[in-house]
Amino acid sequence: MIAKILIIVAVVVVIFVAVVALQPGEFRISRSTTIAASPTAVFSLVNNFHSWAGWSPWAKLDPTMKTTYEGPAAGTGAAYSWTGNSKVGEGRMQILDSRPGEVVHIRLDFIKPFASTNSCVFTFAPNASGTEVTWTMSGRNNFMGKAFGLFMNVDKMVGGDFERGLAGMRAIAEKK
Repeated sequence: MIAKILIIVAVVVVIFVAVVALQPGEFRISRSTTIAASPTAVFSLVNNFHSWAGWSPWAKLDPTMKTTYEGPAAGTGAAYSWTGNSKVGEGRMQILDSRPGEVVHIRLDFIKPFASTNSCVFTFAPNASGTEVTWTMSGRNNFMGKAFGLFMNVDKMVGGDFERGLAGMRAIAEKK
């Protein structure tokens, strides 16, 4: 009897591992909105990490989060680190490329609750109503990321945060 149970458990584990292994190795989450402001005005809210506290959805989840800034105040080389509660974790961002009114490319390193390195890109495109801002995060899924994706809709979860962040950005940019 015990042998049958062990065989069944082993088969279930092998099937689970196989299903997880077949999940996509990369992910991409992207959201866009139009903000009634110039690309330069919206760009400045992303290009300077000191401005993020006003619109970042994660800053509101932990008002006591500890933040540090390194490098230049804004633009390529600027870096931002944070340590917070279990909702925001710990990590670091650094601007790798910054072209005024066009794009900000950020390396995003999560330390806690799980280690990963991702790419975040903000693009700014003028349109008839102001500026279309697109926030995209992409990276690789390790085994745990693939397994997590089986049970949680990561695009919906993180995409919702992006939508809240873009709405906060819109509120600030349109007040100016």
